Amino acid sequence: MENKHILISIKDSILTITIDRASAKNALSLNMYAQLTAALKQLDDDPTLSVAVITGGENCFTAGNDLKDFLAGGELNEQHPTVQFLYQIASTKKPIVAAVAGPAIGIGTTMLLHCDLVYAADNTVFQLPFAQLGLCPEAACSEILPRLTGHVKAFEMVVLGDKFNANDALDIGLINKVCTADTLLSTATETAGRIAKLPENAVTASKQLLKRNSQQSVSNTIKTELAQFEILLNSEQSQKIISSFFHRK
Repeated sequence: MENKHILISIKDSILTITIDRASAKNALSLNMYAQLTAALKQLDDDPTLSVAVITGGENCFTAGNDLKDFLAGGELNEQHPTVQFLYQIASTKKPIVAAVAGPAIGIGTTMLLHCDLVYAADNTVFQLPFAQLGLCPEAACSEILPRLTGHVKAFEMVVLGDKFNANDALDIGLINKVCTADTLLSTATETAGRIAKLPENAVTASKQLLKRNSQQSVSNTIKTELAQFEILLNSEQSQKIISSFFHRK
């Protein structure tokens, strides 16, 4: 049985979700996706909770999917833990604050598009290496990212897949603020505390209104991306790239 690599703590109406798999650079397994989904459902369902903080610590947010585990997960349908997480983070009603440091690769970047406030340490390295793996974007990245950056920048980020830093992320509107690694979590938690003290109905209504024109569209985009993602994942070209990735390791 897999160790629990998603740690949950609650204090002052704040649910803190910590990705804790340092030995694998916080790569997300199917079990971890299931735990993340459960934590976000807990956030929405528990009336004593007001806001979540999601973090991976001072050195690493997540290096993305645990590819071997992901490939063993079967069809990308509604029962797949990764798919369930994508729909859950996109539809969570209460605010999510992200505290990001170190590698934030693939899903480590795209999940931030669904967070409500994002703080990044000055050691953060973002990357969207989808095309490099013979794949396409997920998590409605293909819809939300161009809204932030414009088409040409989004194309550069998704297709060329170059790494970018926290200041770059701030410039394009992906994050709210750059912090030092040692102040990252306290900054995010302090802000979450401010949210927790506000009238909850006003906060959730505000989030809903800000997303009202995109909620259904985002859900449809996730579905469309997953269908294309699966086609590409099963292609000979992508399989060769992923196989060579494992051999390099």
